[in-house]
Amino acid sequence: MSPMDGKRSAKGLRAYALPTDRQPSHATKTQTMTKHPPPKVVRQPGKRARLAQILDRDGSTCVWCGEPFDGRFRVATTEHLVPRIKGGPSWLENEMAACRQCNKARGHKTIGQWASECIEAGWAPNLDAVTERLQDLLVTINERGGQRRARAYIESQLRRL
Repeated sequence: MSPMDGKRSAKGLRAYALPTDRQPSHATKTQTMTKHPPPKVVRQPGKRARLAQILDRDGSTCVWCGEPFDGRFRVATTEHLVPRIKGGPSWLENEMAACRQCNKARGHKTIGQWASECIEAGWAPNLDAVTERLQDLLVTINERGGQRRARAYIESQLRRL
């Protein structure tokens, strides 16, 4: 007889047995799913495909400095208007084309701060396109749901532009 045999008595097993009137766990999950439908999931294309769509939509110039992309000195990147750290999603509605230098220089600055710096530097940022994209993003968020932090950020930036 091993030391474990004494701990496996019938009395010990009954203490851990589930009551027979309890429903299986899968029934509870099914009931929960019917009460709250899952959020609308929209599959986004990959990063390269998104950049190609953004360039088709917005043109082949940087949204901040206005310089055309040449693939050598001015390389196109996807610029998140609402940074990911502030709750911004990687959706087409939240992305615009910016050169690598502008994207890196902006970092986590707000759109209002960065637009002011661009204007002070003598650049002509495309603020109409930025405003339009922010409004599209707000509509998309309201349709899909979620993104609570991004909503407040977008509204504050629209007031500043």
